Amino acid sequence: MRAHRRSDKERDSHSARRLTRQQLSLHSPEGNRAEMTTAAAAATMRLSSPFKAPPLRPPCHRVLPSMRVPRRAGLAVSASAAGSPPTVLVTGAGGRTGQIVYKKLKERADQFVARGLVRTPDSKGKIGGGDDVFIGDIRDPGSIAPAIDGIDALIILTSGVPKMKPGFDPSKGGRPEFYFEEGSDPEQVDWIGQKNQIDAAKSIGVKQIVLVGSMGGTDINHPLNKLGNGNILVWKRKAEQYLADSGVPYTIIRAGGLQDKDGGVRELIVGKDDEILKTETKTIARADVAEVCIQALLFEEAKFKAFDLASKPEGEGTPTTDFKSVFAQIATRF
Repeated sequence: MRAHRRSDKERDSHSARRLTRQQLSLHSPEGNRAEMTTAAAAATMRLSSPFKAPPLRPPCHRVLPSMRVPRRAGLAVSASAAGSPPTVLVTGAGGRTGQIVYKKLKERADQFVARGLVRTPDSKGKIGGGDDVFIGDIRDPGSIAPAIDGIDALIILTSGVPKMKPGFDPSKGGRPEFYFEEGSDPEQVDWIGQKNQIDAAKSIGVKQIVLVGSMGGTDINHPLNKLGNGNILVWKRKAEQYLADSGVPYTIIRAGGLQDKDGGVRELIVGKDDEILKTETKTIARADVAEVCIQALLFEEAKFKAFDLASKPEGEGTPTTDFKSVFAQIATRF
């Protein structure tokens, strides 16, 4: 009888150990990482070709305005706890959106140490010409290494820019033709140049990369791809996928039509897979894009996220102030 009771106890003990192992596997970080890796691999398979549009997802979401909430431990908060603000490099800092991001970072010296990367001395002069502005060519990894060295976060705002062919007369009707200067086509700038930046930042252990792209990347026939036959959205999308696969915490912002207007006075809208392009709210102020770039450094909810971004017209809705909700409502990685 005692032997029989010991057998019962052994069976009970064995069942308890088996249940404990099951519970631990359900709640372990390794299990969660495995699920995330599987999801990321599936997303990569869906986007194996930049010419193939990803499947449509549910409609875009309106960012509901609400009261400010306490910040979670994003990059700036974590660095402050360590005793010093994080160093953030803005590439393309001489561009119209890049200048705004660089200026905003400088204005928040208690939260960030700002750096800028520009292509020419003239561009450096446009944003103040300080020692924290570096000159480099993103197509040449060696030339951007000094700017990258020692940074905590990178905001990529570089982009190929088409030029209008001379001789166009709007009074005669027709459409202007565009071209890209030799060596400055989208493949070189929006793919290779951005890949160089991602690789350089990853090599030094950067904590987060924010990449600003453009809506329209799901449509190979989008008009922007036809400018100068550059397929600019195709190459941008390829760089976005490369970043998503890099393992570096990232935020990919696919902005709508950029406007030179004041920021902070509109309700923001986020979506996925160009669904916003089917609506009447396809544009956004450069200043609002710049603010979202910086806010992405403050919230853990912004990491490993990619989304389309636009805004309601001024006067419709309530200006967005709760940026945490902007990021929290996006659940997918690409």
